[in-house]
Amino acid sequence: MSECTHDCSSCSENCSSRDPKSFIEKPHAKSSIKKVIGVVSGKGGVGKSLVTGLMSVLSARNGLKTAILDADITGPSVPKMFNLNQKAMSDGEGLYPVTTKTGIDVMSINLLLENDTDPVVWRGPVIAGAVKQFWTDVIWENIDCMFIDMPPGTGDVPLTIYQSIPLDGIIVVTSPQDLVSMIVGKAVKMAKMLNIPIVGIVENFSYVKCPDCDKKIEVFGESKVEKVAKDLEIDTVCKVPIDIKLAAACDKGMIELFEGDWLDKLIDKVISL
Repeated sequence: MSECTHDCSSCSENCSSRDPKSFIEKPHAKSSIKKVIGVVSGKGGVGKSLVTGLMSVLSARNGLKTAILDADITGPSVPKMFNLNQKAMSDGEGLYPVTTKTGIDVMSINLLLENDTDPVVWRGPVIAGAVKQFWTDVIWENIDCMFIDMPPGTGDVPLTIYQSIPLDGIIVVTSPQDLVSMIVGKAVKMAKMLNIPIVGIVENFSYVKCPDCDKKIEVFGESKVEKVAKDLEIDTVCKVPIDIKLAAACDKGMIELFEGDWLDKLIDKVISL
């Protein structure tokens, strides 16, 4: 083992003197960001981007200047939900996010690509570097609350975000199946290892309402999210149903018009942080 130079950036050892905050990146000098919430999942396809969009809309409706940093570089879906077709622009000092109809600032890789369907064929370190640049090179002006749509899983890019961006907390998204809940446990434990607070858990695809009798039908079986939340010591639980109108609104880029009180308890907690 070589002698310690106290330069943690060049060292691969995990010693007791290492300060995890030493990896935190500073935002652009012209940025002002008060609160940052990550939206995470243990695997893809459970509705993490949907929850990011819904929480951002609710934040804006509560009078907060809101932003979305789309860190899901290989699967960006936020611009489509908000019908963003223009590209992000730079003035030489920094890159500016694109603003939605209701005033939400968004930065996503699809706002930089020539064509929305162009694939991002990058290795992990390059993707992680792009996410950090969304934090350091983008000018986020007067943001009260930023939501980060995190890439799924517990790999290199989520770890880079946890260590590089000062998160005030995370929201965990899951679906009713046992397998997904087990994987979510891994994501929660990863956050706790890095001392990041868990704001709440959202069960997507939780149920569907019968159009005739209004009965809630649990398509994927009995919900277990309350037990999962209790086991993981998470006190705020929300359930988002399978909703045809919501799906159509997202497909048409009209998520800002959604109606539903499913996440009201969670947005209240975010605002109170």
